[in-house]
Amino acid sequence: MPSDRREIRGALWRTAAGQRGYFTAAQALEAGYSYQAQRYHAQHGNWAVVDRAIYRFREFDLLPGTQDDDLVRWYLWSKGRAILSHTTALSVHELGTANPSRIHLTVPPGFRRKHDAVVLHRAELVQEEIEQRDGYRVTTPIRAIIECAAAQVDQDIVDSAVAEALERGLATRRRLLHTAQRSGARAELGIERALRAAS
Repeated sequence: MPSDRREIRGALWRTAAGQRGYFTAAQALEAGYSYQAQRYHAQHGNWAVVDRAIYRFREFDLLPGTQDDDLVRWYLWSKGRAILSHTTALSVHELGTANPSRIHLTVPPGFRRKHDAVVLHRAELVQEEIEQRDGYRVTTPIRAIIECAAAQVDQDIVDSAVAEALERGLATRRRLLHTAQRSGARAELGIERALRAAS
C-alpha cells in the first residue's frame, strides 16, 4: 500500500480516471485512504459525494459531461455486478428512438440492492453478450434489441433499433431472428415484426 500522500492520490486518480472521475470507498481504501481520511475529503469538499460510498474527484465536474458519466456511477453503485441493458443499452449504442427515463441494469439473480432511478432485470449473461466500455459494461447491440423485444418494449422502439442495426452492419436478419428464437416467443414475435417493418 503506498504511503506517500502524492502516491496515494496518484493511485486513486489512475483508478478514477478510467471511471470518469468516480470511485468507490473500497477503491479509495485500496489506494491507501483510511475511512477517516475519506470522511475528511468528503466533508471538506475535495471529493463530491455521489451516493453512499461513491465519490468523484471535483476536477471532473469542470469537464463537459456526457451520458456515460451517469452510467459509470450506476455501474459502481452495483459494485461492478450490473450490465447496462435493455433501452439503456440501445441508447448507449445510439440505436433507434429509445430514451429511457430510468437506468436499466441486468444483474445476477442474487443481487439485493434497489434504487428508484434503476430498473433491475435478473439474468446470467455470457461474455459474448457484453461489451466493456470506459468505466462500465453494456449488453451488445443484438442482445439489447432482443431483450427489449422480449420485455415487450414499445414496438416502434424495437423497429427503429432493428432498422438502424441492420443499416449500420451491427446485426444481420438471420442472426437477429436466430437469437430471438432462442429467447422465447415474445422476443421472436417482436423481432419478426421489426424485420417486416425494415423490409
